Amino acid sequence: MNDSTILAKDENRPSFAGSLFVLIAALGFSTKAILIKLAYAEGAVDAISLLALRMAMSLPFFLIAATWIGKTDRQPAMTRADWWIVLALGMIGYYFASFLDFKGLTYISAGLERLILFLYPTLVVLFSALVYRQRVRVPEILALVLSYAGIGFVVSEDIGLQSADLWIGIAWVFGSAVAFAFYMMGSGEMVRRIGSFRFTCYSMIVACLATGIHFILQPGGRLLGLPFRVYWLALLMALLSTVLPVFFLNAGIRRLGSGTASIISSAGPVATLVLAYFLLGEQLSPVQIPGTAAVLAGVYLISRFSPRRDG
Repeated sequence: MNDSTILAKDENRPSFAGSLFVLIAALGFSTKAILIKLAYAEGAVDAISLLALRMAMSLPFFLIAATWIGKTDRQPAMTRADWWIVLALGMIGYYFASFLDFKGLTYISAGLERLILFLYPTLVVLFSALVYRQRVRVPEILALVLSYAGIGFVVSEDIGLQSADLWIGIAWVFGSAVAFAFYMMGSGEMVRRIGSFRFTCYSMIVACLATGIHFILQPGGRLLGLPFRVYWLALLMALLSTVLPVFFLNAGIRRLGSGTASIISSAGPVATLVLAYFLLGEQLSPVQIPGTAAVLAGVYLISRFSPRRDG
C-alpha cells in the first residue's frame, strides 16, 4: 500500500464519519412524529404537555453540554447582541416551530407531517429572495414546482375524507416549517460567530425554558398522572429524537458542510413513511407515492444547487 492510498483513506474517514453522523441524526429526527402519534393514541396528553415532557427530559443534557462548553471553549465571549439573537432564534426554531408541529400532529398523519416539514429548504429560498433580493434560478424554480406539486399529490386523496381536520393540521405544520425556515436563515451567521455546538446548546436551553413557561401559562395541561407509556415515549423522544440527533447533526455538519448534510437528511422523510407504515398502520396510495418522490426530488435540487455558505 503506497502513501497516496493511505492519504486517500485518511481523507475519506471524516466524510464517512460525517455521513454516518448525519444519517443517524436524520433517522433520529424521523422517529419524532411516530413517537408523538403513539403518545396521542393513549388519549391522555395534549400537545403542550407532551412537548413540555420532551423538553424537560432533554434540558439536563443540554445544561451539562453548555457547562462543558463554558469550561473548554476558547471562542470569543458572546456579546449582548449575540445573547438576544440566540434567545430569539431558540424561541422561533425549537419552541415555536415545535409547538406548531405537535399541534399539527393531532390532525394529520406522521408521513404527511414529515413531508410538509421537509419543505423548509424551499421556504428558505423563497424568503431569501424576498428579504435579501436573491435571484431564484431555474433549478430552484423547478425544485419549488416539484416540491409543492408533490405535496398536492400527497394531500389530494385525503381531501373530502377529512377535509376540515386535514387543512387545520396542514396549516399548523406548514407554520412550523415557516418558523424553522426563519430559524435556519438566522442561524448561519450565529454559527459562524459563536460556533455551532455552543449555538445549538444555548438555543435548545432557551426553547426548553420557553416551553416550560408556555405550559405553566396554559390551563389544562398536566405532567403528572399520565399513563406510564406516555412518559416512556417522551423519554425516547427526548433521547432519540432530540438530544442525540442534535449532537450527531452538529458533528456531521462540521465534517461535511451544511449542503451535503441536508442532502443526506432526505433519508428522514422516507424513514418516517416506513415507520408510520409498520408502527401506525399509515398507508401510501399509488397517487401519493410519486408525490412523495417529487417532494424529495425538489428538496434535493434545492440542497444541491442553491447558493450557500457552510459555517
